[in-house]
Amino acid sequence: MTDAPLFQYTLRLADTALILGHRLSEWVGHSPVIEEDLAFGNMGLDLIGQARALYAYAGEVEGKGRDEDALAYLRDAGDYRNLLLVEQPNGDFANTMVRQFLYAAFAHPYFEALAASKDETLAAIAAKAAKEMAYHVRHAAEWTIRLGDGTDESHARAQDALEELWPYTGEIFEVDPIERALIDIGVAVDPAPLRALWNKTMDDVLGEATLVRPRDGYMQSGGRAGRHSEHLGHILSELQFLQRAYPGATW
Repeated sequence: MTDAPLFQYTLRLADTALILGHRLSEWVGHSPVIEEDLAFGNMGLDLIGQARALYAYAGEVEGKGRDEDALAYLRDAGDYRNLLLVEQPNGDFANTMVRQFLYAAFAHPYFEALAASKDETLAAIAAKAAKEMAYHVRHAAEWTIRLGDGTDESHARAQDALEELWPYTGEIFEVDPIERALIDIGVAVDPAPLRALWNKTMDDVLGEATLVRPRDGYMQSGGRAGRHSEHLGHILSELQFLQRAYPGATW
């Protein structure tokens, strides 16, 4: 696998989208109401669509003949570069919705900024993704407010989810030499300027939800370097089963 910054950067975006899309798809048929079955399915498809476009471009950048299927289905867990946040288990409905809110509140402005990338392919993918993530963040924020400001039980579950997932949000804003090299030439997005907007979204929504924002303490890290929680292996055992069992199957 090449260490070229553009390949690694594109792969990180693709892996994050694929793993979160798979997580959301796990809810289809199990949601509390049929409307959420449809919502999770649609949001999952948005993310898998983003992953497909990014994998196709990553394969083109790598230049070793690997297509989107090879990159999505024929790598081991240690080769994945997704954020740790998105591989965390679904838990209950509140847990899934809070995880979606934490990620989408970042991804929406991030893709908006990436749409101005000097890399035309990344810019085109990001422009479409930004429109999709605008819906994701609105949907997840509305549910976070409804759960937090709902019953005693829904409030407690939403607060528990927030406490559990908050330590995974620090990784969202990390920048390593791979990304710095691309930021400096106008290809990648520097997440630092987006932190203020993300903080405001958190404060506004969590305040309306009557949820207490956790303090920024120790933050989990390592997903973008291939160091994952035990959960990723379980995701891949299901996600990759068809391709491993029937090599050559296509999307």
